[in-house]
Amino acid sequence: MQLGGQDTVGGRLTGSEAVKLPTLLRGDMTLETMVPDPAWDADAHPDVVETLAGLGEEYVLLVWGDDGCKDCQALLPEFGAALDAAGFPDERLVEYAVERLPEGKKRGPKVPEYDIERIPTVVVERGGEEVARFVEDEGMPIADFLAERLAEIEASA
Repeated sequence: MQLGGQDTVGGRLTGSEAVKLPTLLRGDMTLETMVPDPAWDADAHPDVVETLAGLGEEYVLLVWGDDGCKDCQALLPEFGAALDAAGFPDERLVEYAVERLPEGKKRGPKVPEYDIERIPTVVVERGGEEVARFVEDEGMPIADFLAERLAEIEASA
């Protein structure tokens, strides 16, 4: 797909335009699994969309995944759709591609720094501090899980 002459995947820049972005903001590559699932119904998740839409500029979302990972394929497209419905800005979304090693370990950008052991993992930071984390098997969709945690944080603030 092209947007204003620039290649995009799910509305995110790819190719030469993405290469110009700082690695800190874009990770090593855009995850295809973050392309929004068109079947996800924002009207069925108004609280999730409202919570994600209400995240201020101090919030950054960090996503680790692998396009070949079955859990990532199952969970990330819905999360991408929720972020899209909420209008979450791409410049505050960092996607990191992770390589799964034979012994179950993960290799990729910032994996050791964030202690990434399973994927997908989504970390929410506010002002550079981790405030919420979704790891692979939380028993609910990523957006729902994070919206609950973030609503709890906002309620206690």
